[in-house]
Amino acid sequence: MKKKFIISKLLIFSLMICFVLGSLRFNVNAAKKKFAYDYGVFLSVNSGKSAFKKFKDYKTIVIDVQNGFLAKDIKKLKKQGHKVYSYINVGAIENYRDYYKSYEDITLGVYENWPDEKWVNVHDEKWQRFILDDLSLKIISTGVDGFFVDNIDVYYQYHNDDIYSGVETILKGLKKKGKVIINGGDTFVTEYYDKNRSLNDILDGVNQETVFSRIIDYDKDKFGKNSSLDAKYFKKYMKLVKKCRKKCYLLEYTKDKNLSNKIQKYCKKKGYKYYISDKLDLS
Repeated sequence: MKKKFIISKLLIFSLMICFVLGSLRFNVNAAKKKFAYDYGVFLSVNSGKSAFKKFKDYKTIVIDVQNGFLAKDIKKLKKQGHKVYSYINVGAIENYRDYYKSYEDITLGVYENWPDEKWVNVHDEKWQRFILDDLSLKIISTGVDGFFVDNIDVYYQYHNDDIYSGVETILKGLKKKGKVIINGGDTFVTEYYDKNRSLNDILDGVNQETVFSRIIDYDKDKFGKNSSLDAKYFKKYMKLVKKCRKKCYLLEYTKDKNLSNKIQKYCKKKGYKYYISDKLDLS
């Protein structure tokens, strides 16, 4: 009886060693995998086999898990070596979200060029509770690495102390749950840095749209080149983010190969990640 017990223990120990070695082998393989591109943003892509085909060449991907992605999908993506961030809209609300009616009463106004979206009062405790105690928890429970936080520019649109305080509260709360990449947000982020001399408590990186490119027609995917003045402003903003040792990402919209080459060369020189799309809906 004692001999059988010892054999059983040895068998269990052997199985455990095999499991650990298998896990190590998987981690090494995932780390060794090379992707053609560092960064891709696919906010309009729904879950399914075609989605995985779109993602396969990109190391870091940004998706909206509310488009049907489940924990098993995120697990599969991470096994393939991807870093995965999920979109979360904290400064505005889209009328197609199933929770829209619950928060329509605290919206502030229509979002220019996005008629299905309205700015929201981020200072309202009802909205803060929803973002921090409900939506963000559902998103992070899928296993994503962090949040791609949109519409911090609500502070640019409604420039007052209450909105500033609301944005700060939400960002700090999200940062405790996972990594945070802010999309844009230059007005708030710059002011926050001036007050605190650090960005550590609110973000891990910034994604800036249209540094080099410009959206001419939102309905027809017509793009152009950004003005030198605007480009200079956003470059300065990215310089601040980099100075704080945070990651910098550029999201550009263009079909111009020469402009694409210019963006690539600039990002390589600066050590920034970038994604260039020829479609505004990022599908």
